[in-house]
Amino acid sequence: MAILLMLIPISLVLLGLAVAAFIWAVKRGQFDDLDTPALDILEDNDRPAPPQRAAADTASTDPTRGG
Repeated sequence: MAILLMLIPISLVLLGLAVAAFIWAVKRGQFDDLDTPALDILEDNDRPAPPQRAAADTASTDPTRGG
């Protein structure tokens, strides 16, 4: 029974911390826009990769390489 005298105040302190963290997050705007991040993954706005030059072409035309 004595453990309840310790566990109840600890649980109330933890509850207070959780409520304070929630209020802080709401004031900072963490829950303002819940739809856009979920829809961003659906957009197809990838840029194509730049063309790669072959290593053999670079070696034959590069004057700094002795070849």
